[in-house]
Amino acid sequence: MSGTVYLVGAGPGDPKLITLRAVEIIKKADVVLYDRLVSSKIIGMIPKKAEKIYVGRDVGDDYKHQNSTNSLMVKFARQHNLVVRLKGGDPFIFGRGGEEAEYLRKHKIRFEIVPGITSGIGSAVYSGIPLTHRRYSSSVVFVTGHEDPMKTKSPVKWRTIAKSVETIVIMMGLSRIGTISKQLVAGGLPKTTPVAVVQSGTTEKQRMIVGTLGNIERKIKQHKITPPSIVIIGNVVKLHKTIGWKE
Repeated sequence: MSGTVYLVGAGPGDPKLITLRAVEIIKKADVVLYDRLVSSKIIGMIPKKAEKIYVGRDVGDDYKHQNSTNSLMVKFARQHNLVVRLKGGDPFIFGRGGEEAEYLRKHKIRFEIVPGITSGIGSAVYSGIPLTHRRYSSSVVFVTGHEDPMKTKSPVKWRTIAKSVETIVIMMGLSRIGTISKQLVAGGLPKTTPVAVVQSGTTEKQRMIVGTLGNIERKIKQHKITPPSIVIIGNVVKLHKTIGWKE
């Protein structure tokens, strides 16, 4: 019998948004493999006896980095450890949790998945932007703006999304926002469609800029917005003026 690997979502940034289950597991950990976006205060919850290993990933990291993380999970689990794979946000929302769970199953390692608040939701809430609203939006889509480098072409059909969804949340898409905006406009969205970009959402460093599909790329450069940032597109963005509460 092996140990158990827990794929744990640490939430969007504010350490108070982590779940009770996640804290419970972290405090029992023998080994923690953690990502770069996990709050330092959450890292501080890890027992001193536990081995802490940073496994990235940062912007530009080699995609093969994931192979090393997979191997470490299996290695430590086979040593009868309680292993925590600690991720920012939620393991199953662009967190590679599904891939890691498949790998663990293939190698006959026991695992449990602990959900977390994804940064797309946390950033929106802390900015006063409801992703759905009876007057403005009955549908929302979460899309990655950063494709797997191994893919030969993008599976994201931006023009189709433009016609079928009222709120679009783009994660890891800051560097491609100009190209994405043009494709959404080509798909039928007006250039005047509201866009919000939230940098370091839910943390003390959070800041937001608001523009339109026509000018958001210029505004991002003007205000020097950097990752990690979430892009929210749709008429719900207008509501931040009315119900924005954090600032």
